[in-house]
Amino acid sequence: MAEIRFGTDGWRALIGDTFTYDNVARISRATARWLRSRHQNGTPEVLIGYDARFQGAAFARHAARAFGSEGVRVVLSDAIVTTPAVSWGAKHYELDAGIVITASHNPPSYNGFKIKGSYGGPATPAMIREVERELDELGLNIPLKTYEALDRDGFMELRDIRSAYLAELGELLDLDALKKWGKKIAHDAMFGASQGHISQLLGSNQVVELHAEHNPGFHGVPPEPIEKNLSDLAQCVTEFGCAAGLANDGDGDRIGMFDENGRYVSSHELLALLVQYLHEDRGLNGSIVKTFSTTHMLNKMAEAYGLPIETTPIGFKYIAPKMLESDVLVGGEESGGIAVKGHVPERDGIYIGLLIVEMMVKRGQPLSALVWALHDEFGPHRTFRIDLHTSEEKKRAALDRLEAEEGLDTIAGQPVHSLNTLDGYKHLTDDGWLLVRPSGTEPVLRVYSEAPTEEAAEALVRDAIDQLGVG
Repeated sequence: MAEIRFGTDGWRALIGDTFTYDNVARISRATARWLRSRHQNGTPEVLIGYDARFQGAAFARHAARAFGSEGVRVVLSDAIVTTPAVSWGAKHYELDAGIVITASHNPPSYNGFKIKGSYGGPATPAMIREVERELDELGLNIPLKTYEALDRDGFMELRDIRSAYLAELGELLDLDALKKWGKKIAHDAMFGASQGHISQLLGSNQVVELHAEHNPGFHGVPPEPIEKNLSDLAQCVTEFGCAAGLANDGDGDRIGMFDENGRYVSSHELLALLVQYLHEDRGLNGSIVKTFSTTHMLNKMAEAYGLPIETTPIGFKYIAPKMLESDVLVGGEESGGIAVKGHVPERDGIYIGLLIVEMMVKRGQPLSALVWALHDEFGPHRTFRIDLHTSEEKKRAALDRLEAEEGLDTIAGQPVHSLNTLDGYKHLTDDGWLLVRPSGTEPVLRVYSEAPTEEAAEALVRDAIDQLGVG
């Protein structure tokens, strides 16, 4: 029997290999038993949604049968839906959990299973450990009740989650101002669950849509909204004279953006813009929570605004609990997952993208000018990253050297004055930083940097790779 274990954001596996109907039933039954153990009085309720991947609806329906067979009442999305919509729905409808059948930004051959808490954010690591314990103790497969029988007995309900979620975004955003502004926005759904969302909110005459049809193969491109995957969007922005380009990953929780000139705006810059807009324009306060690989511009902003700032290990699962425990203004990570005060403690690529557009409208400035002013006020901060696919031996040797020698002494001619090992090896210099962090699942070293110029940031990464012998 194949082992099922959760990674940084749910369980993901190859469709037809480990991601099978039997395993979806197993993980659903284990999750159902975990819910029942936490709610011994009454019947637990769960919301199940699915993205645009191959057989998503069929896998979701099978999961629903498994939950229902274990005595958990199911609210099932009546159509493709984003992860943030399921997270919002679990909280809004006061359900005990949300489940999303999705592999997020992974290649099309994958699917997955995410668990969301009743509070509208990712299940905590402690919750996941409890589900995994239930998995280990799960007996043999049992015959599942039919969908029809569960429906007849009141354990199954179809609901339009997407429309209710979009209505919520309409309340959070100043849609009247966005529509009166009238400028075009390009939206690349990357064949994922966010297709049609921006058009429905703003009107089809204001949105140029890309890759907004159902194609579970994603034309062979993983639905990850990073610059190298978004050349069509960059071209569309300039060709149609759009004020900005927005892209979302397969399940709609991550954001990628381009300015009116077709220049990619990094997640670091988006985070900083959100802090500036929410604090200066909307008058909101709260702490800034960022992951270890995120720009130090946020530290300068926190100091200037008198806001607390906290750094976590990499992964949104470390940010969501902070948003539940304390008053957080903005929480985010370098990979495009961002959450803000006033919404669910969850990444939401659609909402974040439109919030940046709202900032453009309210300030009457193009995105390029907002980004330029940010660097002008808080100093230039340029980032660079390479994911090195190397051998396990070279990866291990590089990490052993960094451990034994307590990091590198100099990088690209810059003396290293301190080393932070919260999550990897972060070398701090007078002008920036260099982070070396291993992947936990494959022979990959991720090397990140920040410096005053793009050339200097790249030089830090290239020199570190040379010194470690992993190029």
